[in-house]
Amino acid sequence: MSEENNNTGDNIGNEAGETANDFSSGAQEVLNQENKKMIAGILGIILGGFGVHKFYLGYTKEGIIQLIVTIVTCGAGSIIGLIEGIIYLTKSDDEFYQTYQVGSKPWF
Repeated sequence: MSEENNNTGDNIGNEAGETANDFSSGAQEVLNQENKKMIAGILGIILGGFGVHKFYLGYTKEGIIQLIVTIVTCGAGSIIGLIEGIIYLTKSDDEFYQTYQVGSKPWF
């Protein structure tokens, strides 16, 4: 009977460990989402003309397009980066994650 109790205790301990790991990885994902949003927003505002915020989010093609537009328009295209940075910072964390990381929406 005591062996049965040990197995039950081991199972509870294993389940508790798995639950703690799941919670920890979920919390880390939320923190990464928030950090990514903040950094992408600031990069968009400060260096948006160079497409740095696009490269940071993994949109290489769009980052190159942003850079070319800024060069061709003698810097006037950098207003796009400014606007996108403001948009990033005004979205909720979940909305930002769903739109730009899960949905892969590259522009506005």
